[in-house]
Amino acid sequence: MSVDAIPELRVAHLDADAFYVSIELCRHPELKGKPVIVAGSGPRAVVTTASYEARRFGVGSAMPAARARRLCPEAIVLPPDFPTYREVSREVMDLVRAHVDRVEVVGLDEAYLDLTGLYSPRAAMRRLLAEIRAATQLVCSVGIGPNKLVAKVASDAEKPAGFVVLTREQACSRFAQAPPGLVPGIGPKTAARLAALGLATLAAVGAAPERVLVERFGPNLGLELGRRARFEHDGVVGAERKVVSESRERTFDQDVHDPSRLRDSLSTMAGELCASLAAHERHGRTIGIKIRLDDFTTVTRAHTLSAPTCDAGQVTAVALRLLEEYAPARPVRLLGVRVAGLSSGAPEPSRREPGHPDQLLLQV
Repeated sequence: MSVDAIPELRVAHLDADAFYVSIELCRHPELKGKPVIVAGSGPRAVVTTASYEARRFGVGSAMPAARARRLCPEAIVLPPDFPTYREVSREVMDLVRAHVDRVEVVGLDEAYLDLTGLYSPRAAMRRLLAEIRAATQLVCSVGIGPNKLVAKVASDAEKPAGFVVLTREQACSRFAQAPPGLVPGIGPKTAARLAALGLATLAAVGAAPERVLVERFGPNLGLELGRRARFEHDGVVGAERKVVSESRERTFDQDVHDPSRLRDSLSTMAGELCASLAAHERHGRTIGIKIRLDDFTTVTRAHTLSAPTCDAGQVTAVALRLLEEYAPARPVRLLGVRVAGLSSGAPEPSRREPGHPDQLLLQV
């Protein structure tokens, strides 16, 4: 029986390889084969992505740009151009939707595809990859499996230009000795706690008694860790995920102590946040701010209104009141604003009340 005929293979995960930097290389073909980093220029800028040549030096996404330059002094650093990246992403996803009815876009550069009903899913994916490359010059990796979890891990397995097709049993066998962190949903802290139990591989976690995992991680996470280690997953492609909050935050290039500058920055972010909420017809009752000081102490304050809102004036007023009442005694490294408890549709009438904070969380 051919791979295409296996009825279990219902999901594909498509991921554009080194998406941002690949777009830059299309615009600057003279840089192909050289270490290229896409990152901002500020002292606290982080790497958006890096070419595979730069990755060989240890450069990775989300790494401080200053460290990336130290690891790879000869790297060519380009500023990010997100409007262009979003436009190319739309072009790619339009091609994807032309081939598959049900698509779940999870980022500018990746998506899950429901292959149910396709006569030959592997052949269909190869045609799609060829069309994307012809239209955009981008190379993508694809993983195909019985569920989203297998497909995601498979697409990462042989980058760049990977094309990996696995059943759940094949995934368990192939990645048996891989660390638990290979699987989405098992982060570094959880992996460290698993290692402390002597569970340092996916095979070990998958074979661990449920009792052991539940005692250490609780009934929900404990059972889920075992399922993920065995590549068991029942998430549906395209299933709507409820958005419960939305935020905007900014890390300053230099720590800020000037209250007027903090107020201006917070007001700008609140306006941008409310514009996004209004565009998606979302409204929230809880308005909060986040402040990270120069010593990395992080403080959050929040106030809950009597009715949901996305009014920029109201959100800004509450956020500024929270900032004023906290009155940072030290310079601020990061500032953010958040609206939570989101609902959709027309908001209820609400009183315009800046109010007082009802919650203070301090994390060191």
